[in-house]
Amino acid sequence: MEPQIRTLVDISESQASLSGRADIVLERARWASYIFQRFDKKRTMKIVDAVANVAHSHAGEWAEQVVVETGFGVVSHKKLKNEFTAKPLVDYYREQDLVSMRVKEEKKIVEIPRPAGVIFALIPSTNPISTLNFKIILALITRNSIVISPHPAAKKSCIDAVRILTEAAISSGAPEGAIQVLENPSIPLIEEFMSSPKTNVILATGGTAMVRAAYSSSNPAIGVGPGNAPVFVDSSADIALAANQIVTSKSFDNSVLCTSESNLITLTDVDKPLRKSLKNEGAYICNNNEVVQIRNYLFHPNGFNVEALGRDAVWIARECGIRVPKKTRILVTPINSIGIEEPLAREKLCPVLSFYVANSPKQAIAQSRATLRATGAGHSAVIHSQNERMILDFASRVECYRVVVNASCSLGASGFNTNLAPSFTIGTGFYGRSSLGENLGPQHLIHWTQIAYNSDPSVVFGKFNELSLSLDGPLPRSPSDGVPGSPKSRRVDTTSTSTSFSIDNVNREELRKLIAEELKNVLKK
Repeated sequence: MEPQIRTLVDISESQASLSGRADIVLERARWASYIFQRFDKKRTMKIVDAVANVAHSHAGEWAEQVVVETGFGVVSHKKLKNEFTAKPLVDYYREQDLVSMRVKEEKKIVEIPRPAGVIFALIPSTNPISTLNFKIILALITRNSIVISPHPAAKKSCIDAVRILTEAAISSGAPEGAIQVLENPSIPLIEEFMSSPKTNVILATGGTAMVRAAYSSSNPAIGVGPGNAPVFVDSSADIALAANQIVTSKSFDNSVLCTSESNLITLTDVDKPLRKSLKNEGAYICNNNEVVQIRNYLFHPNGFNVEALGRDAVWIARECGIRVPKKTRILVTPINSIGIEEPLAREKLCPVLSFYVANSPKQAIAQSRATLRATGAGHSAVIHSQNERMILDFASRVECYRVVVNASCSLGASGFNTNLAPSFTIGTGFYGRSSLGENLGPQHLIHWTQIAYNSDPSVVFGKFNELSLSLDGPLPRSPSDGVPGSPKSRRVDTTSTSTSFSIDNVNREELRKLIAEELKNVLKK
């Protein structure tokens, strides 16, 4: 006779439980991707437009919600980012056909689109809604399914947004399970999703540790490294315009964008007029004692003080015991060196901008390179100059893949006010140990099967223009509560946040079985 069980064993984070929970969601996503890949471009874009329109209409509401939940950022700026990753994003890629077969007669090649399948997407707390908008729309354009893993600090906002976007997608014809969200993400659960063979690609936006974990998961991953953009103002620059662009960029959403300027580098003859212009734009130039106070506040032995993340300049100054004008937009901290020995030369996700005066353009470029070597290799840089030779020398020597000229870096590198691809995932390429060097776009979430004929002119190429792709055969059965093979499908309940696409509301009976089995094993031991 077994002894009476007096203590309930918590196995909610056991390997069996985590694996089962991940498997349920991923099976639903995989089924959705099978169905989705049978859609043509017209049907696909109907879904994409519906989601983009809803995202656009809720941009302001979700911006307010995120600022309340996270405690940082600027509502009006987050609204702009949320809008940017909705209808303008779709319009940018509207004419790009990533659904139809391509026939290249001159090369005697036919290309068949192959969507990735199931995307697992990590969402940061700094730009949560704009990032999930971006990743969901990219997934839908390419007929992939996507599972969203929100940052705990912005979890409620993300869950609410995904619920509404899912409703819009399904109402316009998307298969159930095409968009899902983890309501209670944990590191062990996230790791289970990242390592599962049913995950086809990981889109990692977050801290360095999480990005590295994605790359070591054994699954394909596209990650984003940290930013630390240097900005060089040379002697030929329009100083007043440069100051305006720099302050506007560094203060945008309290500098939570990884593309935001971090270290301002200029020359001796530009030093004084640039300082004056910065002050005119609302910058506060710190004295030596104030620099020490800010350095000690922002950087602890264990790294950056997260309490300052996304806070405004006045708030940070007050925490440091510094009195500044109420309309101060950024804090400028003059420093004597750029390197690992100077913490203020690192990435600062707050409106604090270091300021370094170089003796020559050569030294300025060298210090810009040092900025990126400290953190931010491969990411972004900006130069304010009218000298094409200087612009070219700067761009060819700094180790990054985006160089913005005479514009704000935070907005320009992301494609806001430049003609770069609009993106909230900035590839850092070989320099940043990333798989992608350019701005992430939908083209990176799809591969192509190539049918290649003999190049000999005597070999006749087939008449593929008269054909279309055909995906015949029985459709896979719809999962019920996430379990494939069930004859019935349950529609997503869009009336509450606890919907059927949530990991915590799918197939509880299956989870109970897994837990019971695990409990038996525990008791045996």
